[in-house]
Amino acid sequence: QVQLVESGGGLVQAGGSLKLSCAASGRTFSSNVMGWFRQAPGKEREFVTAINPSGGSTLYADSVKDRFTISRDNVRNTVYLQMFSLKPDDTAVYYCAARSSGFITASRNPYQYNYWGQGTQVTVSS
Repeated sequence: QVQLVESGGGLVQAGGSLKLSCAASGRTFSSNVMGWFRQAPGKEREFVTAINPSGGSTLYADSVKDRFTISRDNVRNTVYLQMFSLKPDDTAVYYCAARSSGFITASRNPYQYNYWGQGTQVTVSS
């Protein structure tokens, strides 16, 4: 079992930065692919970024490439999402997710993630 707790959300002006953290419990964090997804009001949950267990491979949605950076600390059992140049369109609830251990490929598919956090709100004002 993996439990995930996000933090770091808030209100920021357009062009600003924010860093989200996701703390994971459980013994398998270093074996889990981790991802960030987001959901805006009235929209479906969408992929943002993912990272493989070693941290050596990452995926990004085109909409956030070159603005967002995912990283992980396998000692602290934490995955981070550093967001720069934020836009009002980035406003959403951001969710941290984990694949079951044993999968080593970062994925864009939310149905391949078995564990989810409760989400943290990010609001970008224009």
